[in-house]
Amino acid sequence: MPERFPVTNPATGEVVRHLDLADASDVDAAVGAARAAAPGWASVSPAERGAVLARVATLLDERSEDFAGTETLQCGKPIRLSREFDVPGTVDNAAFFGAAARMLEGKASGEYSPEHTSSIRREPLGVVGSIAPWNYPLNMAGWKVFPALAAGNAVVIKPAEITPLTTIMLAEVFAEAGLPDGVLTVLVGRGPVVGAALAGHPGIDMVSFTGSTAVGRQVAELAASGPRRVHLELGGKAPFVVFDDADLEAAVHGAVAGALINGGQDCTAATRAYVQRPLYERFVEGVADLLGQVRVGDPSDPATDVGSLISATHAERVHGFVTRAVQAGAKAMRGGTAPDGAFYRPTLLVGAAQQSEIVQDEVFGPVLVVLPFDDDDEGIALANDTRFGLAASAWTRDVYRAGRASREIAAGCVWINDHIPIISEMPHGGIKASGYGKDMSMYSLEEYTSVKHVMSEITGKARKDWHRTVFTGDRGEQGNG
Repeated sequence: MPERFPVTNPATGEVVRHLDLADASDVDAAVGAARAAAPGWASVSPAERGAVLARVATLLDERSEDFAGTETLQCGKPIRLSREFDVPGTVDNAAFFGAAARMLEGKASGEYSPEHTSSIRREPLGVVGSIAPWNYPLNMAGWKVFPALAAGNAVVIKPAEITPLTTIMLAEVFAEAGLPDGVLTVLVGRGPVVGAALAGHPGIDMVSFTGSTAVGRQVAELAASGPRRVHLELGGKAPFVVFDDADLEAAVHGAVAGALINGGQDCTAATRAYVQRPLYERFVEGVADLLGQVRVGDPSDPATDVGSLISATHAERVHGFVTRAVQAGAKAMRGGTAPDGAFYRPTLLVGAAQQSEIVQDEVFGPVLVVLPFDDDDEGIALANDTRFGLAASAWTRDVYRAGRASREIAAGCVWINDHIPIISEMPHGGIKASGYGKDMSMYSLEEYTSVKHVMSEITGKARKDWHRTVFTGDRGEQGNG
């Protein structure tokens, strides 16, 4: 008998729905169905694939309130975030990749050899195994599924078992939009069972994983048995660098918004603010004052700014980081109190050491640490002093400072005078321990294709000049055995 799993509303503890969990045999069946369906989907014209995605975008938009409500119910995130960020972003992603399906390009044909014409084909990989996280279930499912399908692949996706509902709904929308059977399968199961089976399955051509760096390493190891292509979007510890000429009000508001989005459960969230000393004290005061105005409460209430975290267990984990930081000498200027179930008050810390756990490790909660710096060299060096490299921001009115920060801060994305905004046309992905590969944009579409070189002889000559490097005799001469 399959294991029954309760999907729970973290804000109330109430069970939303019971689901049967998949196991390794279900992975075999799903991959087999995907392999059978993949050639047919790959042979469909880009225009037809794009039309399916366009219909998905329309259906998602029509059902946006249902998707937003379900996302909030399973995640505990504020309904305002679900309505104004998660769902519209997913609709836009579907529409973008519907158009992008018709725009995949190879290198222009040309005669790079006097006797040949060369061209590049981009072809689907086959079957993609996708493993999505719990913090943005709908967004992340879209980021993985849309480009893979647009490129002509079949997909087997495993959402986090604690937040699978909107991914299941997305698959239902795809079916209604005309996607053939077997091209997209959702498997709800535990990571060590279904995730591991998917990452190491011989029928999978690519594995796409979003989650922690530690689990990402395990996924890469399993995928290496193929070997198969791997795309990893892993953890982050985004620096927020405020130079002394920055607009202080903008930086303060940007820090609060960047640190608290999705309750801080965002791998690009602002987690370490480095502020040049002339602005340091005023920045800390401003952030503390603004955090005091943040409304924590019922996620279904449109007036709520910060809902619950994903679980009471996770809230205790976040509080553990804060407790250890205070014990090591940091000071909580705001928050830092024990969680109330899955709810955790936004927290502002100062006085932490650069090499301390709270500065170096991913907390994944509404916690911002602020540290001072003296000159530009030190600010950039501190920003880079972490194993992560997903996102960062720099705050300055000086175009040269901004240019230097964008060049020298080691991250897959560097925002200037803002933090968090993403758009479908631009890529998202990191470096270092934050992984490799891109979500969104045409760069993401390319991730899900293989490059094939086609070389056509154009002279019609039977005997080519290069043949003499292998043999030199005329065709009528007697060889030497």
